[in-house]
Amino acid sequence: MVLEQGEKRRVFAVSDGTGLTVEQVIRSALVQFPHAAIQVERFLETRTMEQLEGIIKVAADAKAIVVHTIVSQRLRDAILEIGRVHNVTTIDVMGHLLARLGDELGTSPAETPGLLRELDKGYFLRMDALEYALRHDDGLRSEELSGADIVLVGVSRTFKTPCSVYLAFQYWMVGNVPIVPGIPIPPVLFELPAGTVIGLTTNPRHLATLRRSRNEHLGGYLGEYADLESVRRELVYARRVCQIDGGWPLIDVTNKPIEEITSEIVAIKRQAARDPA
Repeated sequence: MVLEQGEKRRVFAVSDGTGLTVEQVIRSALVQFPHAAIQVERFLETRTMEQLEGIIKVAADAKAIVVHTIVSQRLRDAILEIGRVHNVTTIDVMGHLLARLGDELGTSPAETPGLLRELDKGYFLRMDALEYALRHDDGLRSEELSGADIVLVGVSRTFKTPCSVYLAFQYWMVGNVPIVPGIPIPPVLFELPAGTVIGLTTNPRHLATLRRSRNEHLGGYLGEYADLESVRRELVYARRVCQIDGGWPLIDVTNKPIEEITSEIVAIKRQAARDPA
């Protein structure tokens, strides 16, 4: 995330106790980043879902990172899920420590069967999401997209794949489908809930420039791929597919970093969850 000059990145130290441990861990780690402008804020005795939701919402508004030492598995799972929905980075300090100790000691914390895997839930969710993004990239296995959290659509070179992978790291199950004149849109996309299918578009001149570079790299064998008028026609067609045929929201990605584009995507998902059709 890019900060304004003089602005500090806020880190929320969240604990179900005094918060001293998590704050000390954060400050010890920050010694390795001497030039980083960081402001650490402690949230103590966080033991309810309501408290967690409030903290995550404040973190979303502040673009803060949440670092926590919550012991409760239920609250740990909630932090992961609520953070994902609000596009907030959450770091679990205690979970991985307990998992490794349990592995070395040959027992799970609190002797709860299966807790070792549960404590690493975030890791497994991320791996599943990355695998899903790769298996459903560029229109592959479109018949399986009914299980997707998000499906990105757009013409070639509108950052569908980079956004899919970035969102997978935030635990979203994302597929992407190219919009190509003359090739039908997979019917399953028209059956998905509102806020699932999101279109990506861009400025035609900008896109033509990107495509020209790719075309030159590939030896100039792509025909009208980088022609400005051809690009304009493609974008007009894609806009009609999204806004008229599908009724899908459209994001302009021109000159935007991946982080900003994906934040807009997650905001659309969050709004759709708030206002179901």
